[in-house]
Amino acid sequence: MSEAAHVLDAAAVLRLLPARPRVLGLGEPTHGEDALLDLRNDLFRQLVEHEGYRTIALETDCLRGLVVDAYVTSGTGTLDDAMAHGFSHGWGASAANRALVRWMRAYNVRADRDGRPASDRLRFAGFDGPLEITHAESPRQALTALHAHLAAHLDAALLPCTAATLDDLLGADDRWADPAAMTDPARSVGQSPEARRLRAYADDLTVLLEAQAPRLTALAPGEERHRAHLHARTATGLLRYHHWLADPSPLRMSRLIGVRDHMMAASLLALAERGRVLVHAQNAHLQREQSSMRMWDQPPVEWWSAGALVSARLGGEYAFLATALGTIRHRGVDTPPADTLEGLLYDLPDRPALLDASRLATALADRRPQPRTSPWFGYAPLDPAHLASVDGVVFLRDVPETQPRSGAL
Repeated sequence: MSEAAHVLDAAAVLRLLPARPRVLGLGEPTHGEDALLDLRNDLFRQLVEHEGYRTIALETDCLRGLVVDAYVTSGTGTLDDAMAHGFSHGWGASAANRALVRWMRAYNVRADRDGRPASDRLRFAGFDGPLEITHAESPRQALTALHAHLAAHLDAALLPCTAATLDDLLGADDRWADPAAMTDPARSVGQSPEARRLRAYADDLTVLLEAQAPRLTALAPGEERHRAHLHARTATGLLRYHHWLADPSPLRMSRLIGVRDHMMAASLLALAERGRVLVHAQNAHLQREQSSMRMWDQPPVEWWSAGALVSARLGGEYAFLATALGTIRHRGVDTPPADTLEGLLYDLPDRPALLDASRLATALADRRPQPRTSPWFGYAPLDPAHLASVDGVVFLRDVPETQPRSGAL
């Protein structure tokens, strides 16, 4: 297997692909391990310095991500502020994420000092919705920001409602974010009369944003328009998510996860319009195969991932590298069985390796590797049946509990 493995770097990645992709996905099989984020940081730095990539998109709240992007691009706030308020899921505490944001800001400071154009600046984006495992946020921030953008540039008579009407219908934010609604549809307000009116207003405001594009393009800077479309997508997506949160049918979870990945895909396609993007997320959000998982005692939940949706739109301009791991011993994930994909790769040198997925699938065809079973719920092994739809496999033999580099770039 060693003859098919390459040292992981940007040049090796792009040699695997027929052309530089507009969206390059780097998946991970588990969250919260800085060793994987260090690997991501190194790859992004190389893509920036040698291949013209300028944006990184992470699996974090798209609205909070605006805080990080403002710091990275213009120095708004402080690094501590960006880490505290610009990430969801608690990922602002990661040393590797902090190192990434610090490096991006330093790169942009140098670019400004050297007089390079604004298009050369690095951009940060979250591409997840304002969603947590425990709850979904209120649509207030996105919906009121969209309304404010339109009200600032259009005649008030064109708007379907006033800001005060939205405020009355939204009510208290904590009723939208009630954690009990994740397991009890009856606790959700997503199908209340107020929510139904808000969905209609969000739809009307989004159509107005698009229908008035010639006027708005002339009146508002490009970055303001980009944010307005982000707020429109997020407002409609969140209201759709809350609607299905209140649904008691057996397909409830499939619809919820499908809505989430649809929101992710829409954000990635919008980012791709601005230039090439490295996106980093869990493998299941980036794969081309249909995703599935089992929750509680219910039948498997199935949905099409953001990667599958983006691939359907961009074709060859989307590429996906899936990461596979040997061990995470501090999580109880020990040496993989020899008949699994990870077990067959475990003899590779102890450094990040890149393998051509199609060649790997051919080489392993006679061995028929078995799917690996994880003893820890937080780690999802790579399904060997998915190799045919993956562009490359990144393999890390052992994930240490502590990483000496601590997120360095």
